[in-house]
Amino acid sequence: MGKCEQCMVRQLNSIKELSKDELIRISHCKTMKIIKKGEVIFNEGDYINGVFCIKSGICKVSKMSENGRDQIIHLIKRGDLLGQRSLISDEVANLKATAVNDMEVCFIPKQEILKDLHKNPNFSMSVLKNMANSLKDTDNIVVNMAQKSVRQRLASSLLYLEENFGVNKDGGVNINLTREDIANIIGTATESTIRLLSEFKKKDYIKLVKKEIVILNRNELKSIEVFT
Repeated sequence: MGKCEQCMVRQLNSIKELSKDELIRISHCKTMKIIKKGEVIFNEGDYINGVFCIKSGICKVSKMSENGRDQIIHLIKRGDLLGQRSLISDEVANLKATAVNDMEVCFIPKQEILKDLHKNPNFSMSVLKNMANSLKDTDNIVVNMAQKSVRQRLASSLLYLEENFGVNKDGGVNINLTREDIANIIGTATESTIRLLSEFKKKDYIKLVKKEIVILNRNELKSIEVFT
């Protein structure tokens, strides 16, 4: 099992604020998990009882709406921590986390993280900052849903995905989302998403290669995001 004090992933999240002794303690109590594509990490209403540190892979965090549609709130990638809010609020999870692709995660028990939150102010402040940023992102989603058209939201989401996940060797956005996933990010029906992607393709804003999306004209997408 990898040692936390030697893991490069910790440099990407709040765990970087822990001392060597704290990292060694966590290494002895954490458990490594392999999560397969499509597997649910936790459901709404589950007691998480710890945090997940994402070593590799991506998961989607979603909320079920009243009409039965999953609204994707966050995409969690390598280096992120998952489950911090439930840990601090001591409440059940109000979101669902599902693996987008095969993942490797480390699960750190709640009691161990709470020890560090109480004793290490730098770690506590870093966790709070991350939670504040997460809340800001959620606020932006609410505003976008209320004020932007579906077309704008799609353009914005495509730019966000490329910026945050990069591109592969073929130039495609480096995250394997289904058309339904994209629809659940922008808050519309899958059929509407497919129709809009086809429109963007015809106008040479993007290229569709099987499931991959290659952005050809960022300026046009940025123009749609702001002005339409």
